[in-house]
Amino acid sequence: MKAAIYARVSSEKQDVDLSISAQMRALRDYASRNGYEVIKEFMDQAESGRTSARPAFREMIAMARRQSKPFDTILVYKYSRFARNREDSIVFKTLLKKVGVRVISITEPADETASGKLFEAMIECFDEFYSSNLGEEVTRGMRESAMRGFYVKSFAPYGYRKVRVNDGGRERTKLEPEPHQAQIVSRIFGGILQGKGLTEIVKELNNEGIAGPRGRGWIKTTLHQLVTNEVYTGTLVWSKTSTKKLEPVRFENAWPAVADKDTFNRAQQLLRERAPVSLHPKRASSHFLLSGIAKCGYCGKALIGHDAKSGKFSYYVCGTLAKRGAGSCPSLYLNSHKFEGIVINKIKDHILTRKNLVELVRIVNEELDTLSIEHKEHLQSIDDEINELNLRLDRLYDVLEMGKAKPEDLMPRILQHKYRLEKLQDARHGVEQKISERKIELADTETVTRYVEDLRKLISDSPLVERKAFIRSFVRQIEVKGDQALLTYTLPMPPEGITEEKTAVLSTVQYGGR
Repeated sequence: MKAAIYARVSSEKQDVDLSISAQMRALRDYASRNGYEVIKEFMDQAESGRTSARPAFREMIAMARRQSKPFDTILVYKYSRFARNREDSIVFKTLLKKVGVRVISITEPADETASGKLFEAMIECFDEFYSSNLGEEVTRGMRESAMRGFYVKSFAPYGYRKVRVNDGGRERTKLEPEPHQAQIVSRIFGGILQGKGLTEIVKELNNEGIAGPRGRGWIKTTLHQLVTNEVYTGTLVWSKTSTKKLEPVRFENAWPAVADKDTFNRAQQLLRERAPVSLHPKRASSHFLLSGIAKCGYCGKALIGHDAKSGKFSYYVCGTLAKRGAGSCPSLYLNSHKFEGIVINKIKDHILTRKNLVELVRIVNEELDTLSIEHKEHLQSIDDEINELNLRLDRLYDVLEMGKAKPEDLMPRILQHKYRLEKLQDARHGVEQKISERKIELADTETVTRYVEDLRKLISDSPLVERKAFIRSFVRQIEVKGDQALLTYTLPMPPEGITEEKTAVLSTVQYGGR
């Protein structure tokens, strides 16, 4: 009989008599006595049994569901090690039974009879009650600690480290700046105040080989979470998303600030200004195709669509000129029909061709696949660390060759570097595998040609709302100055990979004409 064994502990303070090593020893002995061949061992340390989001647990379930599963039994010390939530337990046990895998507790044997199933269910109910009750007690204690300004989360945020302080004979946790990381955080906020975007800052940090919060390379999402976290102003905020609808705990000046309040607030304002803008309801409901994305190149105001002669004529005009009259802005009146036609034709001729659509699919997948981007950034950070370790090893070898140090003095460091290199190479292989799995197979020529025809019809014949949405998926902004329009695309447009393009527009007499 082939089996997997699974062990879990919740934290260092719990399950003292159920340590990982104790569980594993008991499970191995049980397997040996009962004729099980242990194929694989799974362990989760400091992971809650109330959730299935445990790395080793999820790997074990995935392996058990394979067509050629390597084991047909999972041995656990107690059913609470498998799951403390009865719903999770039922779901995963049922799932495993369908593929012929049993879960056996070596200390709480339960057979397949009616009484055995009842006994197993009773054990699970008690475990769930204990877990829920314990969770409430822990939450109450954490909330009380947070209200007094103590740090209650498991990991210190990047830029800080946890320190223990005395609180009436008990030790509590506070934060203090970690000098090197705090300097990086200050630099990040400084970059935002200088007008740099998050993507630009991410590239700078990765190019310099500065490790991120998890010791990996930086990504835009991580950086955004950092610069919007009030923890850096010395403010403790806890339980923002309480499932019990409790008010969040807020404690000012809980620890030294890395960024003062003024810097933090100015950074938030700049981030909001750079964020994608939501259309005003009036613009969204306008029957003018380009309302909301067309603006005046002279004064920066939006181009507003106007109807004249009971809708017989229509035109676009600068908001300043429309409100203040002649002489307030040198912009021209634009015939709405011709102006919109120029933009539509530009999209048709420049984008909606079979060749360009194939290229655009590739670009979209590269630009919008956040996970793929994260993997590539991770790969770059691994390569950077590999190169750095190789340089360090070369320097150590040079020292040995020149006889400046004894081999026994340097061997521990050399072995440490070589061990780290092996781990990095394994990690690199894993990331490369993930990247290869993300490759998208493009549609064949016939399918793409059909897409092109459909899209051309969509931009010309669809309802106004659909046409607006379609144009906005390609064009971020149209800036008109004199008789020239500058189109800014939402992503690099094939085949040249440009993001901006100028085109001529036709001015009209004051009333326009449709």
